[in-house]
Amino acid sequence: MNRKELNPEAGPEAAFGARLRSSREERGWTQEALGEKLGYSSTHVSAVETGRKISTMRFARSADVVFGTAGTEDTFERQWREIRHGSLLEGFPEYVGYEGRAAEIRLFEVGVVPGLLQTPEYASVLAESAVKRGAITADQACERVALVGERQAALIRTPSPVVFVVLDESCIRRPIGGSAVMDAQLARLAEFAELPTTVLQIAPFGMGEGRPFDLPLYILTMADRSLMSYAESAQRGHLERDINSVLPMLTAYHQLQAEAVSQAASVAMIHQARKGTS
Repeated sequence: MNRKELNPEAGPEAAFGARLRSSREERGWTQEALGEKLGYSSTHVSAVETGRKISTMRFARSADVVFGTAGTEDTFERQWREIRHGSLLEGFPEYVGYEGRAAEIRLFEVGVVPGLLQTPEYASVLAESAVKRGAITADQACERVALVGERQAALIRTPSPVVFVVLDESCIRRPIGGSAVMDAQLARLAEFAELPTTVLQIAPFGMGEGRPFDLPLYILTMADRSLMSYAESAQRGHLERDINSVLPMLTAYHQLQAEAVSQAASVAMIHQARKGTS
């Protein structure tokens, strides 16, 4: 039987395939046996191991169940996300995996509406702009837009996560994609504020130096009440799990919420901004 030698250094797909084969062989399983456990054919398993086929999220999650890596820090799903979303900032694919399981999500954004609240049209304009600048490829732009949809879909679960959002006023004042796109996006924000498990506030320009954050920030509370945060700059992102580092950011976030305008007043600001798009 011909056995193709694998080179994990050849690329992320090759590394995924090599890990899959190594995990399988450590347990003494054939490709047929692993295929039965995963719900795939042995031919499919072989193709993923040798890099002839790229794993899907379903395949990666099945592998985590079969190999007992689900819920760990180094899952097959995390590796798959890094392959698929290679154009994203470091740490963000891993963050997204946790976001989809969080009990509470707190986020602050500057300049643009965050992905969890974007309309497809708004997300597409941002992605297309990045393509025009040469920052990403057209395929990567499609992946970014698809990821927005996946993240939003992950929020529709039982029990639903509680989502706290504070947007800098620039998010609703900065025109993106023309009046029609912006009006629909602002309407989406107002609808989001009406949901039973959401809180939406605007941090007005008048806060000045009182605003504690200058960059986007996400804070997650998991089902076991553990905390983690994700912050990013233009060049990189950082996922933080050390409670001693996350707690000060959570405190600052609560201070931000206290100084931001109320949800009712925030929605009024959004409706006022919509008048400027008509």
